[in-house]
Amino acid sequence: MPSLEGKVALITGAASGIGAATARMFVSEGARVVISDILDDRGQALADELGESAVFAHTDVTQEDEIAAALQVAVERFGRLDCLFNNAGFAEFTRPIEQVSTEELDRLLAVLFRGAVLGMKHAAPIMKRQKSGNIVNMASVGGMMTGVAGHIYSGVKAGVIHLTRCVAMELALDGIRVNSVCPGGIATPIFARSFGLSQDESEAKLPLIEEAMARSLPLGRAGTPDDVARAVVWLASDASSFVTGHALVIDSGVSCGVGWTEQQAMWEDFRIALGAWR
Repeated sequence: MPSLEGKVALITGAASGIGAATARMFVSEGARVVISDILDDRGQALADELGESAVFAHTDVTQEDEIAAALQVAVERFGRLDCLFNNAGFAEFTRPIEQVSTEELDRLLAVLFRGAVLGMKHAAPIMKRQKSGNIVNMASVGGMMTGVAGHIYSGVKAGVIHLTRCVAMELALDGIRVNSVCPGGIATPIFARSFGLSQDESEAKLPLIEEAMARSLPLGRAGTPDDVARAVVWLASDASSFVTGHALVIDSGVSCGVGWTEQQAMWEDFRIALGAWR
């Protein structure tokens, strides 16, 4: 039996990238899905592709009334809400702190943090009435370590990780689980868009991004949206029924620290330097 048979989910930012891959995988695992996004044409096309198991709801996650309405679509169309995946977001180009604009700061906070808060705020009462459900928040390895994303993006994602833990402790009393996923090294258009490219341009550049990531990641390949989707499916399923407050890392080992090749080069430098001191 598919692992999500009979479950109902809402996925924000589901029209492309990790969100779209997760929507497809949820449906293949037996779930019914509300595809939530501001990209109307792409979102509706995905819903049409997935048939009766999916419906599209236009949602700007920074607007509380739109999030509340999208969650009600799940209840009215499919009768319940078993999973909310707060996935909507965008990346930030790495720049010195003095170059961060207040507009960029406000947008990152609104989409990445406020959006997750509002999603949980309005999903919680529905799930409490059911005495079951689970929430998955999109975080990042950038919230755990430096040097892999912009300052504000990384700080906000660290906040999402801790927010997840805090809310998990409250909602556990009602049988609701709350976890986060922390991807790193995933080749999606969002990565290229952080450099100022359009959605279409970013998708065209994906092969180049994959090649570059493959050269730098410990496992020798770029991550894919499906790699993250599989993790979200597991967290949304009963197979993870004893897991809450957890930050699940999907990053080819990047967050473990310095790679083996770099370690060997570092120790060789030390050996040479120490030899020179003798």
